[in-house]
Amino acid sequence: MKLQFAPLNVPLQRRLQTAAALQWVFSFLALAQVCLAAFVLLLLSDWWMLAVLYAGWLWLDGDTPTSGGRRSHWVRSWRLWELFRDYFPLRLLKTVDLDPKKNYIFGFHPHGVLVAGGFCNFCTEASGFSQMFPGLTPHLLMLPFWFRVPLFRDYIMCGGLVSSSKSSLSHLISRPGGGNVAVIAVGGAAESLEARPGALKLQILNRKGFIKLALKHGAQLVPVFSFGENELFDQMQNPSGSPLRRLQNRLQSIMGVALPLFHARGVFQYSFGLMPYRKPIHTVVVQTPSPSSEDIKGLHQIYLQSLTDLFEQNKEKYGLNKHQHLTFI
Repeated sequence: MKLQFAPLNVPLQRRLQTAAALQWVFSFLALAQVCLAAFVLLLLSDWWMLAVLYAGWLWLDGDTPTSGGRRSHWVRSWRLWELFRDYFPLRLLKTVDLDPKKNYIFGFHPHGVLVAGGFCNFCTEASGFSQMFPGLTPHLLMLPFWFRVPLFRDYIMCGGLVSSSKSSLSHLISRPGGGNVAVIAVGGAAESLEARPGALKLQILNRKGFIKLALKHGAQLVPVFSFGENELFDQMQNPSGSPLRRLQNRLQSIMGVALPLFHARGVFQYSFGLMPYRKPIHTVVVQTPSPSSEDIKGLHQIYLQSLTDLFEQNKEKYGLNKHQHLTFI
């Protein structure tokens, strides 16, 4: 493979954007392991009492990830996230104002490899969520497993990440007074195995749990489509039924976490690495009718139609052609 190196005269601003994207990739792929190792080393050191005290804190604080989390406006407003936003660049667009007196479920599509659009738009203020949707507080749902990792769980909660358990979602969308947004990557880990440039397959036909909870608690459903999300990384070929896909599915069933074998560009060269491509991401938000009088199957169909309409009405604006359509699986 011939390496294409980055030029030496790259402007400082672009270098800072690359550094911001690099720390984001590191946070997703390795920060949890680093935090766990740091906790173990502290436990084995002369400062072991600090680790014991922190372990006690974890026990007392165990319900926080399922009770709305513990966000930090300071962390969400770091200048770092603006650099991360501009790396792609990434934009949040709304098609309708949302009533801050109601609770919402944002169904985020597609999952992509690392949910870049979901993180930047809903776990930071870089794209201006609070100004765009005043009175609403977003919470991105993440697998409960990650909230068991010492130190790491406190960091991710600062951005507004909470557990994706049923009790966590119910807590958010049943709170009186409204103003809460639960953001769900509906396709989940399984959909990340489909994420590659040009892919338009969404794992959603059998995903009805969030529909049921929306009906139960009277929350509004809001489809969100992130154009460009699947363009950030290439992935090894893993068609359904292939040995690699069977292995990935098996590991996912055991660990609950998908392991897409992805690659894109490097930090100092453009030929290979784990850095995302600089591809624009446009995350579009649209509202569906109130769920209060629909059954689960009927509301699911309304949601699918709204998501299809969102995609069809916007696809040519963001680089897709009129012959490309969503596939629901």
